[in-house]
Amino acid sequence: MLEHIAKTPDRMDAVHESAGLDSALWRIYNRPKRPEPWSIGGNLPWDDPDFSRRMLDQHLDESHGAASRQAAERGIVLEWLWDRLELAPGSRLLDVTCGPGLYAVELARRGVYVTGVDFAPAAIEYAEELATREGVAERCRFLLQDVREVALAPASFNAALLLYGQFAVFTRGDAQKLLTTVAEALGPGGRLIVELLDLEAIDKSDRTWWCTGDSGLWGDTPFLHLGERQWHPEDNISVERFCTVHLETGAMDQIYLCDQGYEVAEMSAMMERAGFDRVDVYPGWDGLPLHDAGMYVTYVAQKS
Repeated sequence: MLEHIAKTPDRMDAVHESAGLDSALWRIYNRPKRPEPWSIGGNLPWDDPDFSRRMLDQHLDESHGAASRQAAERGIVLEWLWDRLELAPGSRLLDVTCGPGLYAVELARRGVYVTGVDFAPAAIEYAEELATREGVAERCRFLLQDVREVALAPASFNAALLLYGQFAVFTRGDAQKLLTTVAEALGPGGRLIVELLDLEAIDKSDRTWWCTGDSGLWGDTPFLHLGERQWHPEDNISVERFCTVHLETGAMDQIYLCDQGYEVAEMSAMMERAGFDRVDVYPGWDGLPLHDAGMYVTYVAQKS
């Protein structure tokens, strides 16, 4: 009977799938119980073409604001950015981690010349298509590149953006280097706006969760997604571990996401070390009517 089962193709497939699932589950069971920050990467795989495509769907989904703010709130933020950055037609702006260009293209519609940098291929492709569709392609330049490695001409911009907490996914060393790169790319009087989670508002509890699905951010075929989050108080950083088991093959993806928290004084000091002479701090997005405004602190750094 066992010999017959072993020679039956359908049963062989089932045995192989079971072996794959067994391996994935044992990997989860034997995982480090408390991973160190940055020990296995530390950011989502934005540059993976499939993940990038699925993340783009989340950016464009107006039913939630998990990846990008919904259109109405983006409009509110854009007005605030326009005023605080003292933008005008002809201004030159650098959009760091620009995603699908939802801010960049709107600013280009107002006459701003925008350079957006991101290493998610689907997002950059969409940003270019959006700029063309809106008739502002001549005022938009999008670079498919890691923002930590981008080369920018000195004093070539009037203003810069780094929105929606993306600054937190870099190590402190990379974050300081990035601030310096941006500062050097800004001319006299140039301003940078950085949006970061308020350290006091960050959920510092350890927790776990799971879900299943057959499409979405974590896969295009049936999957089991397991997640856990741990807070490291000594470094003010959370480490999230995402394990996604693809049920048809037994393959498993494992991603670590590190979110670095900053005290206001530390962040302000980093901006000053980068070359900014003045840093204004706006807790709660300066009172803007955003659904999550209280979760964020917005920094406006200016060069002399």
